[in-house]
Amino acid sequence: MALSSQGTAMLGVLTLLSLSSLVAPGPPKGRLVLCRHCCDDLEPAEGSGAPPPPAGFNLVPEVHTYINMTILKGDKGERGDRGTPGKAGQEGPSGSRGLTGSKGSKGQAGHPGDPCKVQYSAFSVGRRKSLHSLESYQALVFDTVFVNLDDHFNMFDGKFLCRVPGIYFFNVNIHTWNFKETYLHIMHNDTEQAIVYAQPGDRSIMQSQSLMLQLEPKDEVWIRLYKRERENAIYSDDVDLYITFNGYLIKGSQEGN
Repeated sequence: MALSSQGTAMLGVLTLLSLSSLVAPGPPKGRLVLCRHCCDDLEPAEGSGAPPPPAGFNLVPEVHTYINMTILKGDKGERGDRGTPGKAGQEGPSGSRGLTGSKGSKGQAGHPGDPCKVQYSAFSVGRRKSLHSLESYQALVFDTVFVNLDDHFNMFDGKFLCRVPGIYFFNVNIHTWNFKETYLHIMHNDTEQAIVYAQPGDRSIMQSQSLMLQLEPKDEVWIRLYKRERENAIYSDDVDLYITFNGYLIKGSQEGN
């Protein structure tokens, strides 16, 4: 029976040594501690021939648990918040010019443009005062405005100034004076273009003249009263308007191009 108890004790020691090799594969610290079993005080049975138990305690190696932390790895964590952007660096030097690219394909046609703008120029003026000839030529000046688009007709000097080139129509109407000659010209710049004439008579009459002119910018058209060689005059009054001068653009030079 004593032999069985000692064998059981040795089996326990071997079991602990086996467990220590499984838990901690590395070597033990090497420090020994005294281990005492509960059956060490029992005397062997009389007549069994077994040696008495040794005095003191048995030396048993101390067991330490060793865990290799390098084999433990957790799950990947979430990505942190984006940090504050740093200050912009200094601008670098300009790079060299690259090679010219290949020619692109032809684009689509655009939308139709607006139609050509129609240009206008027109005037219609009158005079309410009679006029007698002088020793020199004089321009017929007007005092009444019916139409004067964009002030193309200058009321101070009695001249139409062309600002829109093209073909114009002009017309002048006058009233003669009894027993006096009527002698005027329609002028293009400084050149006579058409005459308005009536011989002296005992009855006054209305006279009219019209023409068309091709004008360029800054050309002038006006009415000139002939200088005094014979009694030359035209008639009008404050009640009825007898003298008129009209002109308007028929076709601009750039229209329809």
